[in-house]
Amino acid sequence: MARHLVTSALPYINGIKHLGNLVGSMLPADVYARYMRARGHEVLFICATDEHGTPAELAAAEAGTTVAEFCARAHDTQKQIYDGFGLSFDYFGRTSSPQNAEITQHFARKLHEHGFLEERSARQVYSVADGRFLPDRYVVGTCPHCAYERARGDQCENCTRLLDPTDLVDPRSAISGTTDLEVRETAHLYFRQSALQNEIQAWIDAVAGEWPHLTVSIARKWLAEGLHDRAVTRDLDWGVPVPADVWPELAAQGKVFYVWFDAPLGYLAATKEWSDADPRRADWKSWWFDAEDVRYTEFMGKDNVPFHSVMFPAMQLGVREPWKMVDYIKSFNWLNYYGGKFSTSQHRGVFTDDALELLPADYWRYFMIANAPESDDVSFTWELFAGQVNKDLADVLGNFVNRVLTFIAKRFGDALPAGAAPGDAERELGGRLVELFERYENHLDRIELRKATAVLRAMWSLGNEYIDDKAPWTQLKTDPEAAALTLRTAANIIYLFAQISEPLIPTTARTLRQLWLAPEQDVSGICWPQASDVAALTWLDAGTRFTVPPVLFAKIPEDDVDRWRERFGAEDEIR
Repeated sequence: MARHLVTSALPYINGIKHLGNLVGSMLPADVYARYMRARGHEVLFICATDEHGTPAELAAAEAGTTVAEFCARAHDTQKQIYDGFGLSFDYFGRTSSPQNAEITQHFARKLHEHGFLEERSARQVYSVADGRFLPDRYVVGTCPHCAYERARGDQCENCTRLLDPTDLVDPRSAISGTTDLEVRETAHLYFRQSALQNEIQAWIDAVAGEWPHLTVSIARKWLAEGLHDRAVTRDLDWGVPVPADVWPELAAQGKVFYVWFDAPLGYLAATKEWSDADPRRADWKSWWFDAEDVRYTEFMGKDNVPFHSVMFPAMQLGVREPWKMVDYIKSFNWLNYYGGKFSTSQHRGVFTDDALELLPADYWRYFMIANAPESDDVSFTWELFAGQVNKDLADVLGNFVNRVLTFIAKRFGDALPAGAAPGDAERELGGRLVELFERYENHLDRIELRKATAVLRAMWSLGNEYIDDKAPWTQLKTDPEAAALTLRTAANIIYLFAQISEPLIPTTARTLRQLWLAPEQDVSGICWPQASDVAALTWLDAGTRFTVPPVLFAKIPEDDVDRWRERFGAEDEIR
């Protein structure tokens, strides 16, 4: 049985993330990690805040604090929010850690040793007004490819093309806004990706056969255009310093590594942080170095795919050491807001802190996974959100649980009745549930999250269908033993839902698992069922005591939809 290493793209440190960031990496990674744990696999789920680079310096300056202080506070804030969403990271680290500096410098030395990292003279934008060289993200302007007017000097977020600051039309300083810019000579380290093109091509040909189409198309597009050597150092005060033992002059000039050089290595570093934090844990290298028994799965938005499918693997190949390379890259398109982009500056869209203020996490988790932008972009609307919450969570799952247990408590007390032996209806129900359950597992194994959610909802609906068809309220009048069988079977369906809904709605699933007090067994933990168990539906025996839970999911009224739509900036789009 393989060990499963799961990583999510690192959320950047400058500000609270919106729902699109969450559904594009961290949340689906959590669903998969929870599922694999429930199946009994050994899982290590790693993430971290991405803390280096220009935006961190700019955000700290705007906040009137040091970059270190700003990042420490922002890390704690983000961690608290992700805890609120039930993200089950085994460790949530920081790329500003000593571990990341150590590993980044090791990779740099090894790449240099093998001829893939070299010092070159470069022409770089210099701001006369600011009195300094400007790293790529300190330069903004118009993208030469799509004419987006707020493109950054490293990448256009509109068309996702990689850029150099000198490519921009009408460039200006992100610090002062000045256009008094010059191009001057300076020195930087360059990563010779071009020399590794054939190796990357061969690696992708070997491993990418089952990758999502989105991932493969982006990777192959980069390769088809030819890999270019890229500068991997910057003129910043905050970052992993260039090691002075190899490049003393660059170190003396204060050069630090480009954020996209050290950020992917943050996965390794966060694993080392996890290992270093507790001596009882396995050495971090058992997950990353010569780890043939590990299956490594990455989750990310499509803008991160080029770096994870090409640049990071090139770095791993170039050091000529047996570092664990990714087996599967699950990529996502965008979650938009009423057809437009989320915007912090324009107060448009739902951000993760506001979401948790409005409703518990499981409302959001279910909706986002049910609408995960796997094959194309998806637009969030309050109308769609409320409609799915009310129908799927409140009417289908919540109503089934409440009406079954309330009826049992009213007619039989707080213990499950025995009733007759299962009959044809129960055997048919078991067969239909097994068919859906196996489809559900297959979709989760393949990380087809929208399909998995649709199948889970179909199972919830089947529970309602069974109760409606058997009508125990009518059976009680003529055949109490048949009514007892129906209700005991329905209680076992609730037990099934408590187990298999765990990856998507863990808080609700835990509530359902804690309803039962079985006479001779503990049924409160996660116990992923076998198909034969699903067919039998006999986990809970007669006499199992239970409690009736409060309402699992409250319906969202139209007044709330109107109020939230106005608060979060959707009025213009609706008109």
